[in-house]
Amino acid sequence: MVKAVVGANWGDEGKGKITDMLAKEADIIVRFQGGANAGHTIVNNYGKFALHTLPSGVFYDHTTSIIGNGVALNIPLLFKEVQEIVSKGVPEPKILVSDRAQIVMPYHILFDQYEEERLGKNSFGSTKSGIAPFYSDKYAKIGFQVSELFDEELLQEKVKRVCETKNVILEHLYHKPAINPDELLETLHEYRDMVKPFVCDVSLYLHNALKEGKEILLEGQLGTLKDPDHGIYPMVTSSSTLAAYGAIGAGVPPYEIKQVITVCKAYSSAVGAGAFVSEIFGEEADELRRRGGDGGEFGATTGRPRRMGWFDCVASKYGCRLQGTTDVAFTVLDVLGYLDEIPVCTAYKVNGEITTEFPTTALLEKAEPVIEKLPGWKCDIRGIKNYEDLPENCRKYIEFVEEKIGYPITMVSNGPGRDDIIYRNK
Repeated sequence: MVKAVVGANWGDEGKGKITDMLAKEADIIVRFQGGANAGHTIVNNYGKFALHTLPSGVFYDHTTSIIGNGVALNIPLLFKEVQEIVSKGVPEPKILVSDRAQIVMPYHILFDQYEEERLGKNSFGSTKSGIAPFYSDKYAKIGFQVSELFDEELLQEKVKRVCETKNVILEHLYHKPAINPDELLETLHEYRDMVKPFVCDVSLYLHNALKEGKEILLEGQLGTLKDPDHGIYPMVTSSSTLAAYGAIGAGVPPYEIKQVITVCKAYSSAVGAGAFVSEIFGEEADELRRRGGDGGEFGATTGRPRRMGWFDCVASKYGCRLQGTTDVAFTVLDVLGYLDEIPVCTAYKVNGEITTEFPTTALLEKAEPVIEKLPGWKCDIRGIKNYEDLPENCRKYIEFVEEKIGYPITMVSNGPGRDDIIYRNK
């Protein structure tokens, strides 16, 4: 059976924790898209970790962690991450890398930085991890696939050809130093030696695992609103963030994905630029940011303060619909315990009209939030294990959100730890 863990909103919803928790029952965890541009923060009995490339199920010794073909693979970062977790006492993880995954090249990271620099105030708020240039090259068919590292003749010819085109742009658009093809080839030889023991025909491996009845978890990065087709284009990421893409990015049939667990925060946060209707500012935002997450709302990759807002029913309903949600995991609910009343964005006002449907970006930029306020519960809910034991106003908040988004909230996270979870039978 295949389950997907994906985000409903802008990312930062707490998918890492939910994946880490569900991985206890899984055999295989697959990252199926994105790269090291977003982090998944996990707190477990080994400590606190910010993972960027490794799947969030890597902390169990019974699991196999897979880098799927849809991932933007930064090889040195992957191995740095493995060394970091092992140095903190985590058992050496079993890792497989798809032979069809493509490689983030050193020049992708440079091009990302140079382009943001060139755009100045019109920049996309990139994490400068090389993701957009990587996917541009992938679809321009000049990317490097892991399998190509093992064909020396092909590699030499391709390095030479790619450097010729890249150097024209470096010289004439960015006025930066050219790439040396010999040095690049040497770097790719180092990458080949690092990755060689882990390379695998992942889609075949997963095909066989499914025949054996294994439990497979697909871990998405970011959330619906960062999807290049269905998100807040152009302030989106460069690979599809939807569960449907999990079938492509891992190489499994779409009908095998039986459960889509969509993660929603009990309030909103976002890193990077783009429309954010329920955003709040000033002291109100600072307080929520300080109290939020585990140690505050700051990007796991960038350390940037996240933009804060109240729960957005419009964006979350849309996000869940596009994901094909079967279950909602509602996270960081404990954070809201300080509020006398909790604002919720239940609709948008666009050009004088009220709507509960999520519009395209140009209209989204004009949207104003319609806010309803619910009474707070004014106490700490960490440590509670049963839904019935939550304060009445807390349950009312969950049920109000559930009704507005139209998808069942079956898991409620009330703390950062692996066991801070309340299962709700629907």
